[in-house]
Amino acid sequence: MESLVNLNRVAIAGVINLSEESFYKGSIFHSENSIIRKAKELVSEGADIIDIGAASTAPGTPYIPLKEEVRRLKDVLKPLRKAVDVPLSIDTQRSAVAEMALAAEFDVVNDVSGLKSDERIADVVSQYGAMLVVMACNKKPGDAYTISQALHYLSKSIEIAKRYGVKEQDIIVDPGIGFGKPISADLSLINNLDYLKRSLKKPILVGVSRKRFIGEILGVSVEDRLYGSIGATIIAVARGANFIRTHDVKPTLQAIRVAEAILSSKRCIS
Repeated sequence: MESLVNLNRVAIAGVINLSEESFYKGSIFHSENSIIRKAKELVSEGADIIDIGAASTAPGTPYIPLKEEVRRLKDVLKPLRKAVDVPLSIDTQRSAVAEMALAAEFDVVNDVSGLKSDERIADVVSQYGAMLVVMACNKKPGDAYTISQALHYLSKSIEIAKRYGVKEQDIIVDPGIGFGKPISADLSLINNLDYLKRSLKKPILVGVSRKRFIGEILGVSVEDRLYGSIGATIIAVARGANFIRTHDVKPTLQAIRVAEAILSSKRCIS
């Protein structure tokens, strides 16, 4: 799993949702065949990781019981692992689901609650030697409105993870863009990712794909937020993001590779 973090190249996590409640309907798949077909498509487009979840955390979505989250996932985890040869990430706030995925040879647990919903996720991750993504969270996912809050909440999550034995090099942090925050908060978090990265000394995962702040800036629906998402992604990369979580792998990857080439070129400072 050491190869998952390459500080010289931004990695792309392609999103697959099994939750009907997810805000972007284009990312939702239900049958085993459609999920595997989508995963293979994302990999062919350049995805380094596939991130799959079955319980939406978008603002206003209904609570999904554990039993339902398990039902949606249980029959697809092993077939998906056999179908693609890239690291697989499970997006969940529940240790039972995390353990089910890791037992199916998944590689990463992506917890948007930052271990605040279920600390035992860290124990499960440690036992399996997996990687862990923690999002800035105090009481609910994405409730960090300032970079100082994000730093504080993430520091607490890192402490919890380490207490359960998760290795330093296996922890990735997510500032928590979106989740109903004001536009100004999202913009400031993106623009100050470099500060967060320097302070925590951890790789950063960012998810801006088709989120509400883009729609508010441009006045467009979720279906028309691709170009705005790419714009926000490029700024995130320039500010130090190591992982980009996206619904649109191919265009996002192409934009990032061009941005990386420009950012790595020489600058003349007068």
